[in-house]
Amino acid sequence: MKNQWVSLIGALLFAFSVKAAGQNYVAGEDYDVLSPPFRVANPDKIEVREFFWYGCGHCFTFEPLLAAWKQSLSDDVDFQGSPAIWNGTMKLHAQMFFAVEALGLGDTMHKAIFQAMHVDRNLLGTKKQIQELFASQGVSSADFDKAFASFGVNAQIGKAESIMRAAKITGTPELVVNGKYRISTRKAGSQANMLKIANALIEKERKALN
Repeated sequence: MKNQWVSLIGALLFAFSVKAAGQNYVAGEDYDVLSPPFRVANPDKIEVREFFWYGCGHCFTFEPLLAAWKQSLSDDVDFQGSPAIWNGTMKLHAQMFFAVEALGLGDTMHKAIFQAMHVDRNLLGTKKQIQELFASQGVSSADFDKAFASFGVNAQIGKAESIMRAAKITGTPELVVNGKYRISTRKAGSQANMLKIANALIEKERKALN
């Protein structure tokens, strides 16, 4: 009997070590399976989509981890940022995000927005405050207005709301791999583990495609 307990404990410890190494994550325990999955932006690649909000403190702390992780992604992985939208303020910030994308300002402006909101305590709750931040980064009023009110930006907001509903997002930050697997901090246990699980699911999708 004693040997059976030793064997059982040894098996459990082995299983835990494998899981901790990212080898054996379990659907429903470590991540959720979306049914049905949603369509990805580029079906020729494995998509990782982050659902976030600029005003979310957890998203702010996740950003440097995520930025470093993105640098390690292979060419067959397509990373997409996707603003969560539950209220008017978040919709305004989604408009800000897509204006950044339309102007081609990328990571530089995203970092400036997080800095403004979480370090400088500028809530960016009005169009004027947002325009002033863009101006501080060298964007003219004319370029800002054109992008911020463009048809393309407004269309992207509607699409973001639709994708968020399809992904059944309830908090931020959350990741979805290839439109199929949703990873939350609550189930992953930590932001670092979210990325480990994402790596495992990327590899799962890679093997399925091959």
